[in-house]
Amino acid sequence: MTNQDTLRDRALAFRSLHVPGTPLVLPNAWDLASARVVEDAGAAAVATTSAGLAWALGAADGDHLDRERALDAVRRIAAAVDVPVSADVESGYARDAAGVADTVRAVLAAGAVGVNIEDARYGDGGGPLRSVDEQAERIAAARQAADAAGVPLFVNARIDTFLRGAGGVDLTVERAAAFLAAGADGIFVPGAVDPGTVKLLVDAIDGPLNVMAGPGAPSVAELASLGVARVSVGSGIAQAAHALVRRAARELLDAGTYDALADGLDFGELDALLGAGR
Repeated sequence: MTNQDTLRDRALAFRSLHVPGTPLVLPNAWDLASARVVEDAGAAAVATTSAGLAWALGAADGDHLDRERALDAVRRIAAAVDVPVSADVESGYARDAAGVADTVRAVLAAGAVGVNIEDARYGDGGGPLRSVDEQAERIAAARQAADAAGVPLFVNARIDTFLRGAGGVDLTVERAAAFLAAGADGIFVPGAVDPGTVKLLVDAIDGPLNVMAGPGAPSVAELASLGVARVSVGSGIAQAAHALVRRAARELLDAGTYDALADGLDFGELDALLGAGR
């Protein structure tokens, strides 16, 4: 079997995991170590968090990380696990649709079979979101690049209406319809966790809905009952891990004690997990 066949098979497997009512659950990873731990915990796939990955590479989230560094990290993650990998590529690591197509080709070369592409706009004074037409063009470019490569890449169109306070259900549904028509496979609406809102989105969007969960959000079982097809946690696990680093460091420096280090993974188990070759 060629590498292309393997990539195609992984893409098909990843696509099949998006089932409304039986959601794909993704504990987001940000480097090789976290990806292997997530896989070992039983995840059916690994999704990166763009924020966690950027932080690990010394950059801020929000289109500050360059494509090459980001996708080199994705390549390392994809090579380290046996499950499908989806790459969060922020707004595409590109200024225009042609650049988004280049990013998708690089994602496939890195071994990932899914992408998140967000419609947020950063730093150019043009408003919080890209126009529907501009974002649809970027989604279409991603779809065409993947199709030309012969890989059924899962394109998850992220809509930041709720996350950035730029609109509600009606605007989100309008944008979702345009992005699905442009070639997206699923819709990701971070910031929408109220059960009533989630149900409205599930019923109105003609594609799998991804919800970003965290403390205070409905459980996976509750989201499943609403018809959600994918549940992820974004940068939440990375934030929790870095919070532990700070707690442990402050305790050690201020109190000279070590309680924050309790319940860490067993050294031998972790060493064996991360030392395993691929």
